[in-house]
Amino acid sequence: MSIKVGIAGPVGSGKTSIIEYLTNLLQSEYKIGIVTNDIYTTEDANYLKTKLDIDSDMIIGVETGGCPHTAIRDDISMNLKACEYLEKEFQPDIIFVESGGDNLSATFSYELVDYYAYIIDVAQGGDIPRKKGAGLLFSDLLVVNKTDLAPYVGVNLEQMKSDVKDNRKNKPFLFISNQEEETIVKLKDWIIALL
Repeated sequence: MSIKVGIAGPVGSGKTSIIEYLTNLLQSEYKIGIVTNDIYTTEDANYLKTKLDIDSDMIIGVETGGCPHTAIRDDISMNLKACEYLEKEFQPDIIFVESGGDNLSATFSYELVDYYAYIIDVAQGGDIPRKKGAGLLFSDLLVVNKTDLAPYVGVNLEQMKSDVKDNRKNKPFLFISNQEEETIVKLKDWIIALL
């Protein structure tokens, strides 16, 4: 039985890139399947098929045709069907389910995934943690991405860390950057701990 990990967050927060990094870090030890969601295209799936050294049939693009929240929370049938196909045909250890780009209110149904991470990034503004939102508050892990951009977009990273800690209470969070590989490794370790 696969463990299914949802990856949600606003457009441009780095969901697809994070799945790419994680797959590259995990694929030598674990079999990975991926389901992506876009409203009208399979753009993210197509991108990952060209970048990852895994069987392209293990990457499925779902065209939701509408609200990205609905496809991961309310009517999960398309995503569930894709996950069931991957489990039947390939028996992956991990399936990443990437939501379409959304606002701060997106959450995954636990009938679709076992755990989910919510991704925000510093370029969206240092006030994002104070704006809260269901994804930010209730996800199993909050990931603040692109920390290396903080000086260029006028974000006080220490204040943002304080705001995240205040709003997440005792729930886990990570601050990461693709310029600091050790931060991505911490995210990989979180995934492995779920197994």
